[in-house]
Amino acid sequence: MKQNSSSGEIVTASEKAHALRNAIPRDGLFKDKFWRIAPDPLPLPENLYEQILESGSRLHAFHKACNLLYRQSVEGKQPEWIHRYLDAGKSPSMIQLAREKSWKNDLPCVIRPDFLLTDGGLVLTELDSVPGGIGLTAWMQKAHASIADCRLPIADSGKEAVCDSMIESGMLQGFIAALSSALSTQHSALSHAAIVISEEAKDYRPEMEWLVEENAKCKKHHSRESGNPESKIQNSKLMVCPPQDLEYRSEGVFLHGERVDVIYRFFELFDLANISNIEKMISAAREGLVRVTPPFKPQLEEKLWLALFWFPQLAEFWRRELGDRYFHDLQKIIPFTWILDPAPLPPHAVIPRLDIHDWNQIVDFSQKQRDLILKISGFSERAWGSRGVFLGSDMPAEEWKSEVSRALAEFDTHPHILQRFAHASLTEHSYYDFKQEKLEPMKGRLRLCPYYFVENDKAKLGGVLATLCPADKKFIHGMEDAIMTLAQPTM
Repeated sequence: MKQNSSSGEIVTASEKAHALRNAIPRDGLFKDKFWRIAPDPLPLPENLYEQILESGSRLHAFHKACNLLYRQSVEGKQPEWIHRYLDAGKSPSMIQLAREKSWKNDLPCVIRPDFLLTDGGLVLTELDSVPGGIGLTAWMQKAHASIADCRLPIADSGKEAVCDSMIESGMLQGFIAALSSALSTQHSALSHAAIVISEEAKDYRPEMEWLVEENAKCKKHHSRESGNPESKIQNSKLMVCPPQDLEYRSEGVFLHGERVDVIYRFFELFDLANISNIEKMISAAREGLVRVTPPFKPQLEEKLWLALFWFPQLAEFWRRELGDRYFHDLQKIIPFTWILDPAPLPPHAVIPRLDIHDWNQIVDFSQKQRDLILKISGFSERAWGSRGVFLGSDMPAEEWKSEVSRALAEFDTHPHILQRFAHASLTEHSYYDFKQEKLEPMKGRLRLCPYYFVENDKAKLGGVLATLCPADKKFIHGMEDAIMTLAQPTM
């Protein structure tokens, strides 16, 4: 239980859990998705939280270096095979779009890594620039802030008492600041931003709608209470829509009669053919009528960057662009990664750290040796979520052989990567069992998803979403029997 020092009120685990459940918006935050509710955020040791805090600047620098490396490869200043890997499976028009000069220096304004907590520390398994969970994590921040202040119940998301903390820091402010920074490097105030959600990503629409509604409420409250003209929330308006609702005119892009300054692209680039009026959106961005973020750069959304990071031929480039400190820090969190390139090796050569001469040899590995993760690199509907991800030690030998064979056969169109399976260590946290009306401890495997928002070329941490899955689950993701909560430093 928690006692409020000023009022003396007692907030029990039951009260907190029920308050959190009651605060979930009527339409939910994700379509048909549920999770176990923890009355309290997950505490993180100070040194671990500090590492997460610092990782934002390292990953932003990594994005910048990746962008430069691709461009230099295209220009002939770096080996051609680099952009060949990254362009594989993309049409000539998509490659042309990826190299468009109008956004050659643009980078994702949101960075979300997936970190697994292992006995050896944090391991980065994914790096997502079009992530779900922004609205969910913002909602958790508001709900827990309300509980911490002993303002129960919190079902009314319009409670003014919490708005100030939403404005001062966290997910909502970070997201708005990143969109504003994407508009201009000259600190221009953001007027209108549209979160454009495709049909394929519609399950995430409820959390984005909540974010839009919360922004409007906080904007109204803050304008009335403080009149601070510098607040990015006060000067901004968030909207959400499907692509077909946008209207394209010679003077700009409009939504419901209001001009849109920035489009937040909440759709995957492999899905462009299914996006209404996509050519008009691209033309408007090219002409400077609207800014689209993340940029139309499928090369930056490939997982095989994690393999290129370990190429010996590129070590000097990474060291020069990242600096020694960032380079060594990233070596600690990026697992060694291979590209399944079926090109034949010279007779004396072996694939590093596996000591095999041919990729087909991994199909004959023992179950223990097959403790490897096979993933499609990107630009495919199979690269979304946990689709296209296979754990060799958890599959029958014939199925593993089939997936490896397919990955090698698809190299020219859909490159795959291979990584050692990162075994997450056991972590304990408690959730509330509403049927039994009691707090239940749970040991499980932890994924930490920090959200970094890039503002004026600096990546700032907005919040950390923690997902604790039962220990018997191989892949960690949001599920009905997982705890999803905030992760915060130990007080």
